[in-house]
Amino acid sequence: MPRVPFENIPEDLMNCMMQTEKYIKSLNIIDESFMEVLRYRVSVINQCAYCIEMHFKEAIAAGESELRIYSSSAWKETNFYNESEQALLEWTESVTKLNDSTDQRQQSFTNLKKYFSQDDISNLTLSIVQINSWNRLAKSFGFEAGNYQVGQH
Repeated sequence: MPRVPFENIPEDLMNCMMQTEKYIKSLNIIDESFMEVLRYRVSVINQCAYCIEMHFKEAIAAGESELRIYSSSAWKETNFYNESEQALLEWTESVTKLNDSTDQRQQSFTNLKKYFSQDDISNLTLSIVQINSWNRLAKSFGFEAGNYQVGQH
């Protein structure tokens, strides 16, 4: 049983989170299917079962292949992602794990700048921070995996 059921999250908190989601969705910087891969990757790093299930299902619904979703954990060892996607996966891990050295983070940022503007990078970083926030809420509140339906949230 969840500690705080989804439907009992305070309205102002949900409004804040959903306003950010609306803003992120309006950006259209990358395909929604790959955005879901990034959300899935962050959720795997954070070991958030509820969000892993959600973003796997949402990625499939958005047209992403199962192989690319599953392989996001080993993206460095595959050729399933183009160069801009690899740069974004690297940045996503850097922003999520926060254990890169200053030089590593700079190299990751420099690589990302080959494909995205500074504004795009800022907004993509917000997207990464947002899924990290959802992971922390879901884990803290005890959301249970197993019953998510596409489009539910």
